[in-house]
Order: sequence, then structure tokens, then C-alpha cells
Amino acid sequence: MATLPIVQYEEKIIETVENNSIVVIIGETGSGKSTQLSQMLHRRGYSKIAVTQPRRVAAVSVARRVAQELGVQLGEEVGYAIRFEDRTSRNTRIKYLTDGVLLRESLADPELNDYSVIILDEAHERSLNTDILMGLMKRLVKLRSSNLKVLITSATLDGDKVSKFFRDCPVLNIPGKLFPVEVLYSKERPVNYLDTALKTALDIHVRQPEGDILIFMTGQDDIEKLVSKLEDEVRSLDEGSCMDAIIFPLHGSLPPELQVRVFNPPPPNCRRIIVATNIAETSLTVDGVVYVIDSGYVKQRQYNPSSRMYSLEVVQISKVQANQRAGRAGRTRPGKCYRLYPSQLYHDEFLDVTVPEIQRSSLAGSVLYLKSLDLPDIDILKFDFLDSPSSESLQDALKQLYLIDAIDENGAITSIGRKMAELPLEPSLSRTLMEANNYGCITEALTVAAMLSTETALLPGQSKTEKKRKRPLSNLPDGFGLGDHIQLLQIYERWYQTDYDIGWCKDHGLQVGIIMYSGISMIKCIHL
Repeated sequence: MATLPIVQYEEKIIETVENNSIVVIIGETGSGKSTQLSQMLHRRGYSKIAVTQPRRVAAVSVARRVAQELGVQLGEEVGYAIRFEDRTSRNTRIKYLTDGVLLRESLADPELNDYSVIILDEAHERSLNTDILMGLMKRLVKLRSSNLKVLITSATLDGDKVSKFFRDCPVLNIPGKLFPVEVLYSKERPVNYLDTALKTALDIHVRQPEGDILIFMTGQDDIEKLVSKLEDEVRSLDEGSCMDAIIFPLHGSLPPELQVRVFNPPPPNCRRIIVATNIAETSLTVDGVVYVIDSGYVKQRQYNPSSRMYSLEVVQISKVQANQRAGRAGRTRPGKCYRLYPSQLYHDEFLDVTVPEIQRSSLAGSVLYLKSLDLPDIDILKFDFLDSPSSESLQDALKQLYLIDAIDENGAITSIGRKMAELPLEPSLSRTLMEANNYGCITEALTVAAMLSTETALLPGQSKTEKKRKRPLSNLPDGFGLGDHIQLLQIYERWYQTDYDIGWCKDHGLQVGIIMYSGISMIKCIHL
């Protein structure tokens, strides 16, 4: 802890926080902001500190790290709260939670009186919930100026822009602890970035000195394909020709107990190869990573207000994301970043920063949340966002809510809308559950809603997997031709009939974690 750069700035940070309601802290990669800020404030007597993270895995892993550093049991003095999991107690003084969980807490307590400090960490990711929280914090510090401190922290955020948004609040810049990283570009963009990543990883493993490898891919399907190919190739290497390798996937759909495996050090004479989505860009620090392979792509959800449909698209990352990925290689010693794209492409075509989620998402859920707060000084169409969404998106959200009776013709929230806002679901799914309850099919609707709230449970077949299957995918229920929703319900009920046999899921090409999560979601929703 003493070697982290942020520790040297503790007195300056505390002095600035004590004299200002809002402070922006730009902490470069490796500065220690995610783990140390909360501890500094805790030592100075702030009663309860909330630290938001855009991702569940980051909230869990950082909370574990802070509890370990303080020598306390996780869930007591230090805890975390994510969707459907709360490891906190009355004794909790430092609480890591997702930005969505903090928003839901504000439904019951709009002034968030339980907290003396709220830290919005990794704000540069510009998640939809974090952007809404920034707008709410701007209002909240007026109401609680005497007993609330707000810190906006990031590695790459435009500090001046955020400072201006918060009426010229102070900005502190904390240098990071980053070793030199050699960036190596491809001569041309590969036709198949998965195969190129495989070849690059094997070349590093066979020819380069010890050090773990982190590979950035776009999503779960690509990750599982690459992990499978890497395992086959590593097994085929001549024994003794190089060190051993242990290969881990890392993505948001993995159960928490599988996500935390990547933080365990490898056995002697063995390197880790971690194949991850962009959740490994920030917050998560995997000690020992020396080599990074950057595909140059990320999977993003894009919402079209005209069609009212989402599409999941593979798009180029921004320069900010590329630099974050490269920085993962220089945390413990000098490293190398292999970019699977030419330097000219990076300089000429990559966007400088990532498009904020609020400008590419449906705002129906966010608008319903804001209306449920019953704050007379908030005008939805003029809400103070750091980057405003289009008027078309806001109007689309209001129209959607009106069509499902969540708001009336004057835009006021209805009693139905208030009930919908209490459920941690998209408004359309919340409305579905309410109707299902009236028609006596709530159990079936809960199953469908839970499965629709996760990533797809059906994975595309792979040739290797197909050979292992005892029964083909065609044996799965087809929904009687009534659509995907009925098929999802039938699949879950078929799994229930097997007494939740995990082997049945694997045999039929189903994502076990998703199916199990759906069951948990259903149980939790019943208790709401």
C-alpha cells in the first residue's frame, strides 16, 4: 500500500474534500484510487462511504481487496452489494456497489442519508447509470451541502469538462504507477482476429519470458472459442519445450466464484492466459500480466429509437479504451501490448473517447426511475446530463411509458408506474409481470422475464462441442411455433424436470450459468 502513488497525496486529497462538496480526482492507471480513497476517508472519520462501480465483477473484486488490506471479514466493515447479492451488515462502513444498486437505493431514500461520502468510480466508462447519478449528485449536494461529499474518480475522464458541469469544482490529478509498455502494431488488419489472437498468444507463450497474457476479445462466444483452441494448442506442445499454461475466461456472465479464479497466482513455472471482455480494461487489476493482446473491438448494445429495438454490434474501440488495454501490461513490470491493427488505423479512425451509453440506449427505464422520485424540480426533458441524449430518445422513452400505462397523458407517473419502478427490470418486463399476475400465470412470466434479463442462454454450436453432445440441439423444445419466449419457458421447464441437471444443459449447448441465474432471478422477483 505504501508504494501506491495516491498515498503520497492523502493530505492534499483530504484537505480538498473537507473544503469542497464535490471533487474530481483523475487517478492514472496504477495510482490506487479504487482501493485507497475509501480507506483514507474512513480513517478520517467519515461514517459510511459508498463506492460505485459500473460492473459487478469490479465491485466484488475491489471490495475483497480492501477487506483484505484492512484485515477484516468481507461483509462486515467492508462489503459489497450487486444485483441479487448483498454482502453487507450493520457494521459496514465501506460499501462497494454497482451504480444501478445505488440508484435503486435512492428510490427508498432520495437524499441517500445513509452515506456521508459517495464516490463514483470509473466514471470515464460513462455508463448510463453513472451519468444519471452525476446529474442527481449535482442536485443532492445542494440539499445536503453540510453533510455530504461527492468524489468523481477516473483514469481518463475529461476533468475540466466534469469540473465545469459541477460548477467549477476542484480537480486533483494523481500520477499512476505504470511501467513502460512497448506497443506493437500489426502491418494490416487481420481477416480473422480470433485466429490472429490465437497465433500471437502461442508465439508469446513459446518465445517470450515468463509473464501472464491478457487477451481482449468481444464477447462470451469468442472467448469460449479462443479458450478451447488455446487449450488444444497448449496441450499439443512438446513437453518441456516451454513453461506450462493455465487458461481462464473472464466475462460478465461467469458466476462470481469462477471470475475470482483469475486473481489466484499461477503454479510455479506456469503462466496464466486470460481471455477477457472489456471488463478487464479498468478497475480489475490482475497482478502478473506482462503481455496484452488487443483485438481492437468491443461488443456494444445500440438502441434505435425509430425501430425501438436493440442490436448487439461489434464496433471499434476508442483511443481511450486502447490505451487502457495497453496499460494493463505495465502494472508490475515493463510489458508489451500487441495491437491486432495498424497504427494508421488507430490514429485516423479510432474515436478519441467512447460514445456515452446514454446516447446509445433506451431511456425508458431511466425516465421511469426519475419520475418515480417525485422531485418537483426535475424536468425530464431538461434533466442536467453531462452529455445530453437526443430529444428523440427522450420522447421515445416517454411514449413507451405512456403506452404501457406507466405515465398519464400529462407525463405524471401512475400507480402502475410506481409498482413497475420497484422491480429491477426493463419497464416492458415489469408491465408484463403485473399483467401476468392478473391472469394467473405469474410463475411462467417470471421465468421468461428472468431469462430475458440475462444474455442469451442458447449458444451457437461448435464442431468440437457437437461431437461431444449426446443429443442434438434439435431435441430442444421449439416453442410450438409461438415464438422465442415460449421456447425459453419450455427450455427452463425441461431443465426443471431433470432436477436441474447441469449435464443436461451442457449436452444441449446451453449456458449453464445463464440458466441458473434465471432461476435465481425468478426466486428473487417472487420475493419483491
